[in-house]
Amino acid sequence: MNSCPICTKWEDDVDQRIIELEHTLVSLNRDQFFAGYCFVYTKDHVTELFHLSETVRNGVMAEVCAVAEALHNAFSPDKINYELLGNMAPHMHWHVVPRRSSDPLWPRPHWSEPHQELILKSEEYLARAELIRTHLGKLGVKGRA
Repeated sequence: MNSCPICTKWEDDVDQRIIELEHTLVSLNRDQFFAGYCFVYTKDHVTELFHLSETVRNGVMAEVCAVAEALHNAFSPDKINYELLGNMAPHMHWHVVPRRSSDPLWPRPHWSEPHQELILKSEEYLARAELIRTHLGKLGVKGRA
């Protein structure tokens, strides 16, 4: 679906790519105010969990959990936040957000009020993506960069 920003994210935001897994693609969020904040999105354009077969749904959830564990190991947050909304971009995608109790929005949701975006240089996105891939590898997760 060409008009879907999630369907084109992998091609549009090359520097933010982390890994292609069996059922999902994983990319950094452009705004890295919350270090490691990433998206896990289904390869196929679907809008609801129930659109997936049970086998694929279980695989997707296992991939979301693996990404969260890798983020936890890489960034040592106090909590990982997960969001699956799809109201603005109707393509199944999780926001996986490492949070620290010291962040200025704690304990509110990361989107509860505006904050100053942290935009990285290309090489910083690439390094952060490599760090997350390394931690996924330590968990035995295999995919393609």
